[in-house]
Amino acid sequence: MNRKTRINSREAGFSLIELIIAMAVTLAVMAAASMVLMSGFRIRTHQNSASDALADVQRALNIMSREIANAGYRLNTNGIVPADSDATHIRIRSNLNAYDSTANSNAQNNISEAGEDIKYLVNDASTTDYLVRYDVYAATQKTVLANRLDSLRIHYFKDRVTYTTNNCPVGDVSVCCDIQNPSSAEVTPGNAKYIVLAVCVRIPASGTRNSSGYVPAYNVLLVSDVTLRNSTLSTY
Repeated sequence: MNRKTRINSREAGFSLIELIIAMAVTLAVMAAASMVLMSGFRIRTHQNSASDALADVQRALNIMSREIANAGYRLNTNGIVPADSDATHIRIRSNLNAYDSTANSNAQNNISEAGEDIKYLVNDASTTDYLVRYDVYAATQKTVLANRLDSLRIHYFKDRVTYTTNNCPVGDVSVCCDIQNPSSAEVTPGNAKYIVLAVCVRIPASGTRNSSGYVPAYNVLLVSDVTLRNSTLSTY
């Protein structure tokens, strides 16, 4: 009798208290794992959105740089329209059809075809800012090249320059997120032979401050150096 009682005692399962403790530990581990997983998904989504925004602006900056470099083709100026160009927008001209016998007019300084008179500017909207390409003679004049940027700064120089950059991770981007300390002073747009384009992209915060997976807002500065290849450069 005693032997049978001892065997039954050895074969008994977990007690109720042990089951409750095990379930509590399991739930706590699952909750922690869920938090980590949700945090990872949030960070991944934020990084994907940031990458898309930067790729969008980089493509626009490449287009802008290429067309500005062609400014002044078959013109007797550097191709920049001084009256309509400053630190936040630029208007360029080039006679792309100068040697095209099939064009309506291929005379020097004749600007009348699509792609020959273009203005770049940032259009402020309520929720975002748009980088707009305005083609004076095109059938579709306005094209949005990028729709997630914070600022566009255009710097005009006589010669190639060196400079430092400031991403301004926190603070007012109106006074930072731009190039700094250029090696020479800027000139008026009509006298420029070298241009530096600085585009600031503001990546918004993700999540709630002091919570798991929170990513604070930060700025990314994209810079492009452009040589006006059709201007008369004595040294480069």
